[in-house]
Parts: sequence; structure tokens; C-alpha cells
Amino acid sequence: MPPSLRHTRVSPVPRRTAAVLAAAVLALTGCTGGVSTAAAGRPSSGPTVPAPIPDPVQWEECGPSLDCATVEVPLEYTEPDGEQISLAVTRHRATDPERRIGSLFINPGGPGVPATETVASIDAANDTGPYTPEVVARFDVVGMDPRGVGQSGAVRCLTDEQRAEQATENRDPRIPGGKPFGKLLIDARTFTKGCLDQQSPEFLASLSTDNVARDLDQVRAALGEEKITFYGASYGTVVGPMYATLFPDRVRQMVIDAPVDTDLWQNDPLRLLDDVARSNEETLDAWFDTCRAEGVQVCAFGDGDPRAAFDALITKLEAKPLVVPPVEGLTPGGTLDGAMALEAARAAAGNRALWPVLTAGLLGAQHGDGTGLHFVVSFVTVAPFGGPFAILQEPHTAVRCVDWPKLDKLSEHHVAAKKITERGERLGSRAAYSALNCALWPVENEDRVTRELTGAGAPPILVVGGRLDNVSPHHWAEAMAERLEDAVLLTREGVGHTSYRTSGPCVDAAIDAALIDGVLPAEGTVCDAVPPATTRPLGPSPSGSAGAAPAG
Repeated sequence: MPPSLRHTRVSPVPRRTAAVLAAAVLALTGCTGGVSTAAAGRPSSGPTVPAPIPDPVQWEECGPSLDCATVEVPLEYTEPDGEQISLAVTRHRATDPERRIGSLFINPGGPGVPATETVASIDAANDTGPYTPEVVARFDVVGMDPRGVGQSGAVRCLTDEQRAEQATENRDPRIPGGKPFGKLLIDARTFTKGCLDQQSPEFLASLSTDNVARDLDQVRAALGEEKITFYGASYGTVVGPMYATLFPDRVRQMVIDAPVDTDLWQNDPLRLLDDVARSNEETLDAWFDTCRAEGVQVCAFGDGDPRAAFDALITKLEAKPLVVPPVEGLTPGGTLDGAMALEAARAAAGNRALWPVLTAGLLGAQHGDGTGLHFVVSFVTVAPFGGPFAILQEPHTAVRCVDWPKLDKLSEHHVAAKKITERGERLGSRAAYSALNCALWPVENEDRVTRELTGAGAPPILVVGGRLDNVSPHHWAEAMAERLEDAVLLTREGVGHTSYRTSGPCVDAAIDAALIDGVLPAEGTVCDAVPPATTRPLGPSPSGSAGAAPAG
């Protein structure tokens, strides 16, 4: 095993959880030789050494209509004959091979969500999967776990014991970052040291999005495809424009859903995280407003004043946490305090499909049953900031720290944390100091790609942005559509992170038309979210009870 991949095995994520993770959540190196262009103040475009020609992929059947393989790629593209690493690739074969168009490459986001898991979740006989039956019929859907993710040497920085300790540690929502800064700094040192203990510095330094784009092109060549069709969600909307910028002539069609502002990603990540904090708060406010508007017959929590009831519940849980017994298939059990309840509310409020779960969980907690909220914390959350609740925290952090500019000045983190917490938002303490691990990151990526990601020369790109997205605010989608040389913006009304297969036929039809036929909607097209968000709890009326339990 190459030293860069030592101790990086990842445990499989249940497909049910992977699908939720892919829909809920938020994720550049190249050396030019000599003095880096980035260091010289010029935009870096990556290595000029020709990429190697990969061997044809050798598929092995690994499930119904599924094939699995590994593709060898250079650790560093400036040294194409140097150390190689293995990337896991899974494809779902087109169900109508006579009408097959080609390969649809997907990236479900994170960074850190395994694309192979998303492809493996496709059920051709079921119309509720991540891609429509027509897309599954016309394309081989191909998922490559990016380097450092999933089965491609998933980054690990904590031991199982440390991970379990973080998941149950006591955090104070009244303190920026949840604990005194000195303890946050100790945590960051432990985390970054663990990353370096379990992976080589060369491997950690290679986990940039420009390398992921080059890896995609290697997989494309190994599959014998001249061009790729690409669908990326959340962090996948950084991967897509990177690929379209580096390899515009190899793009057939591209759709990016819930875009990240690539300018902020490349140049101002603390402002990017501040935008995410605001979006989290906006979606929680939307739940409060909808609960109150729907009335106590639908949303009994708070008896008409859900904000006041929520604040009182958080204070009560922080003073006296609930003991949550384990429930098979639902929660491993533990305790529910105010900080954990806030995390559950953040995660569930950002996905309108989970609004009934949030209502039921809050009603249950009011009556002494923390099972519902503990379920959300345990199995649903993917933290866009990183944090003890995110099972994908380690690869998530590793990718963004090597992608982002240096964040080694603690004063900048203090200023950003103060800005967030001074707004007085309910979720502000969680967002504060959320990039502190990057301040101590043990490797440096001096030659990350810094050129503007315009996709110049690629076919027109469809950009899909949600009006109220807890991770990717709508102005990011507007900025993306403006930055790309040729793009059309489709807006989805309503709450939710990503829109494809979660928001109704209007969005699905537009994305399918772009992927299959290259036909984009008219500029300014707006789709309503179907079904609309409701706070009505699952199960029977909660009046006089502990509330309905969420589905498992």
C-alpha cells in the first residue's frame, strides 16, 4: 500500500443515509515548476506537463446493473510517472443501451460524500432515486470517489475513541465555537496532527479540486469517452466549473445544482462561511414563520409563538439534558442538550422534507422525549462548517483546507467569529471558528489553481439555485451564472439544498432536457417547489402527546 494511503480505509455509509447526505450538505493543486505563479501574484492554471494516458478501465460486476473498478492516477500531475494512487469508480449501466448517449459523471458534494455510494443507490425500478428513469436509461451514470474520499483513500484524522468523544462532548451555545477558544485550539491541534499521523503530507497536499478535475479526465480517458456529461451538486459545483475551465473541449453538457460561489471559495473562505451561517439562520426563520402561519392545528409547537418556545426549550435542555435511550434503526442513544438540539434544528430546517421531523422532534423534547432530535443529529446532519456531528468532517476539512488560501492568522478567525456572534443569531455559536483547523493545517498548497473558473469554451451550462438554500444562498447561483462565460440560471422557489429530484417535475424536466438534449430553459425561468414545505408533524396529532416519532 502506498504510504499516502496508509490507514485511510473508510467505513461504508448506509445507502439511505448517503442519499440524505448527498441532498443536504456543502466542498485546488497544480505545480508549474520553479516559482509558483500564485506566489508571484499571477493566476495559477496548474501543471503544464502532459497527463499520462491511463489503461482502459477493467470493470467487475458489483451489483444489479453495477460495475466497479479502480483507476490509477498520478499523486501529482507534475510527476506523471511518479507515485500513483487508486481511485474507486462505480457505474450504473444505461438501462436502454440502444439509446445510450454516453457517461454521466456525477459529484454529489461535500466535499466528502462518496460518489460511488450515490451511484450504488440507483434503483432502476424505482422512480424515487437520485436521477430520473430517463437519465438512467440514456446514460451510464459514473461516480468517482475523489482522492481522499470514500473508497479512494478516505482521509482520517481522529481515532474512533476521539470521534466518539467529540460526538458526545458538552458544548455551550452561548460561547463562540461552543467552548473556550483555548480548548478549540487544542482540538484543532489534535485534529491536524492526527491527519498527518494517518496520511502522508504529499497525499494531503494533493487533495485539491483541480487534481479532482484532472482525475475525472483520467477516468474519462480510461472509459474511452471523448467527452463527458456532468451533474454536480453543492461542492460538485466547484468540481464542474474547474473541469469546464481546464478541459472545456471535453464537456458535452453540464448542470450544476446549488452552486458554491467559486470566487469566495478560492479567495475569501471566511466570508463564504459567513454566508453559510446567514443561510442556516434564514432557513430556521422560515420554519418558524411557516409554523406560525400554519397555526396551532397544524404546528402545535409554541402554541402560536414557536420562536419563544424554541428559545425556552434550548435553555431548558442546556440546563438539564434529556437522556435518550437507544432505539434500533433510529438512534444509538445518548443525551440531548441545547447545543445538540440547535444542531438538529439547523439540519432539519434546511431540508423542507424534514420539517415535519423537526416539528415532531421539538414537540417530543418538550414532553421529555429527545429521540426525534437525537435521530437528526445522529444520522442526518452533514455539517457545512465541519464539527463533531459530521461523519464526513475529516475529508471535508482536508479538501477545503488545501483548496483555500492560507488562513494561518488567528486574528482573522477572531474577527470572523465576532462578526457572526454579534448578529445574535441562534446558530451563530456553531458557525464561529468553523475554519480553525485550516489555520493549523500541516501542509501547504502554494500552487493551487487561482484563475477564475469561467468554463470558457465549454457548452452552455445550466445553473440551478434555490431561493432559500441553507448552504448555498441564491446570490451564489446568480454569481455563478454571471461568472461562467455561457450559462443560464434556473431558480427554484422554496427551501432546500439542491433541487434535482427533490423539488418536483419543473426542475427535473429542465435538468433532464439540459443533460440529454442540451436544451436549456429560458433565462429567468422559475420553478415552484413541489410539494411545498409544511411543518405538520408526522403521525397522529401531537396534542396532549409527546409528538409523532420521525420515520427511520
